[in-house]
Amino acid sequence: MKRIGVTGHRSIPPEAHAHVLESMRAAFCGHDGSLEALSSLAVGADQLFADIALAHGAELTVVIPSGDYEEGFADQAELTRYRALKARAAREVRLDFPHATDEAYYAAGAYIADHCDRLLAVWDGRPARGLGGTGDIVTYARALGRPVTVIWQDGVERG
Repeated sequence: MKRIGVTGHRSIPPEAHAHVLESMRAAFCGHDGSLEALSSLAVGADQLFADIALAHGAELTVVIPSGDYEEGFADQAELTRYRALKARAAREVRLDFPHATDEAYYAAGAYIADHCDRLLAVWDGRPARGLGGTGDIVTYARALGRPVTVIWQDGVERG
């Protein structure tokens, strides 16, 4: 089974959205055999990735950083979308952090990088804004020698 993981920004500028979707879809095309997709299902890149992975028949593995992870969703709509995707997962990995801290987010990203064959990074190339951000996970995955595919629209700045 081929395993594809994701790390990425929660906010994707509208002018980059179509490019991100097209690039993610392309990453799932042309695979023979079964696929596993690893995601923490955060708003933004993680949820887009999960939708596309499921649409391509991949088995979804959800990596939950902390016991109170659901409290970090901004509103009921975000939480409902998270729960709907989580309900479609084949597997759930719960990390032992009681609270959603930067360390918990880093550990979840590292878990995904450790357990995938390829990492998709929806990343503007800038340093992480906090420990466990996309830039940190890309650096970690590259240090492992993991293939990383960066997805971003040239010339687009993230707010």
